[in-house]
Amino acid sequence: MPEPLTHFDAQGQAHMVDVGDKAATRRLAVAQGLIRLEPATLRLIEAGSAKKGDVLGVARLAGIMAAKKTSELIPLCHPVALTRVALEFELLPDPPAVRCTASAETVGPTGVEMEALTAVQVALLTVYDMCKAVDRGMEITGVRLLQKEGGRSGSYRHSSAP
Repeated sequence: MPEPLTHFDAQGQAHMVDVGDKAATRRLAVAQGLIRLEPATLRLIEAGSAKKGDVLGVARLAGIMAAKKTSELIPLCHPVALTRVALEFELLPDPPAVRCTASAETVGPTGVEMEALTAVQVALLTVYDMCKAVDRGMEITGVRLLQKEGGRSGSYRHSSAP
């Protein structure tokens, strides 16, 4: 039988999980996703010649900022004192896409999976925003948690994680 959902109380009402009694441990989460785009759009990003500027540089900053604001966006997330957020981008030629990998870390009583996932989503949305004038058919896909470390539930590794 699956574990009960933690964001609901005994009466079925949504609530914020009490993490007050949980030990502060090192927490890590890594998430990944990609945006599929036209070959010409990928060339613009690679050359740094997009009309709005350095697409991946701006997307990196947007992802970091988003991770820091996750608790403001996701109603039942706890505010987390992040110790590190990092985003990496990989340009994939065939089929043309940009892969984003975000990692988030903290030392605290709750994990940072939502922060890593939010960073990926907002970074990829920023790529879309900066390139939409030349490619409205871009598609964000494959966003998933790759890895999680720390906490009572232990480690998790997605089957596709390196």
